[in-house]
Amino acid sequence: MVTFSHADTGTAETEWEASGLPLLPELPLSTAELAAMTFIVLAAHPDDETLGAGGLLSMLHAAGAGIEVLLCTAGEASHPESRTTTPEQLAAVRLGEFDAAIHELAPGSPWRFLHLPDGRLAGRRDSIVAAVRDSIAASGRPANHVVIVAPYRSDGHTDHDALGSVAAEAAAAGGHGLLEYPVWYWLWAVPEDTAWRSWVRVPLTPEQQGAKASAMRAHGSQTAALSAQPGDEVLLAGSFLEHFSRPWETFAWHAPASGTNGADDAERIFDAVHNRNEDPWGYATSWYEIRKRALTLAILPAENYGSGLEVGCSTGTLSADLAQRCGQFLAVDASSTALDQATKRLSGHAAAQTRHLTVPHDWPEGTFDLVAVSEMGYYLTPGELAGLFTRVQASMKPGGTLLLCHWRHPVEGWELDGDTVHELARGQLRWPTAALHREKDFVLEVLMAPEQAPPADRRPAEIREQAWVRETDRGPGSPTA
Repeated sequence: MVTFSHADTGTAETEWEASGLPLLPELPLSTAELAAMTFIVLAAHPDDETLGAGGLLSMLHAAGAGIEVLLCTAGEASHPESRTTTPEQLAAVRLGEFDAAIHELAPGSPWRFLHLPDGRLAGRRDSIVAAVRDSIAASGRPANHVVIVAPYRSDGHTDHDALGSVAAEAAAAGGHGLLEYPVWYWLWAVPEDTAWRSWVRVPLTPEQQGAKASAMRAHGSQTAALSAQPGDEVLLAGSFLEHFSRPWETFAWHAPASGTNGADDAERIFDAVHNRNEDPWGYATSWYEIRKRALTLAILPAENYGSGLEVGCSTGTLSADLAQRCGQFLAVDASSTALDQATKRLSGHAAAQTRHLTVPHDWPEGTFDLVAVSEMGYYLTPGELAGLFTRVQASMKPGGTLLLCHWRHPVEGWELDGDTVHELARGQLRWPTAALHREKDFVLEVLMAPEQAPPADRRPAEIREQAWVRETDRGPGSPTA
């Protein structure tokens, strides 16, 4: 748990502006998709909804989406040292402010007050879960057409963290989407923190920005002093509010279990990332990436390979090094924008090629004695990942090398993480691990195919493909990244 105070200077908005935050990809939901969904918006205190998701609420209202807002507490503990206003009086003021703010953001949208105690949401999990379930049931929508919007579960405020964790559990259990909005994170975190790099943006129109600003002004008990007396100070300073005057809002996005992140959506996400920044993850400049790439190359058991395949090559920084050790080399990716850069990087290697493919549903012909899967396995569903390893197994030469490298922390917005990808690979392939390197942030592993190939599947190609689809189909496929 981080420690901070509302009076801290914190990280300036100018630092966030220079961090690459404005280059995050947009939420992959169209206006038509929003209109077909219901959003259950959770706020721990009055003003959370405006700070973190006010623009989103305005957008959803304009799109015709279903909206219900659940306010957990009245925020009566915001001025515990006040000599002029009792907690009961402050609760009444803040509930009135909340109602006015909702009217500015989403006029006519229903909201419910759960009457829970400010500062003690961690002990009220059952009450929150029951309220969320009631709202979902009342929506009448299918599970994958419901999105829960809640504070970021690692926001640093005890109520925000508790509410965010409950929301995440409810979303995962019910197969619903989840949008987590950070609030205090912008104060205590720094751009070097890695959490925000997997989030998405929701761009706001001038009208939506105006609605958010009006709603923020409604929360006068927090943006102005209650009085000149000690204990009645301003809670939300101007420097803090700068984080919420951006022309976009930022969320950690977790798609519904049935997958709104299909192949087209994921390809659009990564094309957008690379259109805004040629090297969005600092592959060519970050010491972390440079060092990890050196370790990746060093862990390979052979000096040279006859034919190599890299799945999810991105901009081709690793591809250029792998190509030097392969007689023939193919790099594939679903993002055409990233692949353009990879093609340029490989232009000096006569035996290297690139192809625009969405794996595992697309797959190159031929066999390989080296297949590299680096930082892309967690962008697939479990069924798609199983399909990927089936493809690898079928195209790997006897005794070939499967190279795996993945980030070990949760990848927000996607079902899998790096450790799970490696565990599933070992469980499905049953190939021995020839080398393993783990650090806090990433895991490197080499699996070796058996020296003798398994018996060939002599069924017609179309029958084999149909069988694979039946085994692994979980809806639209996610591409490499």
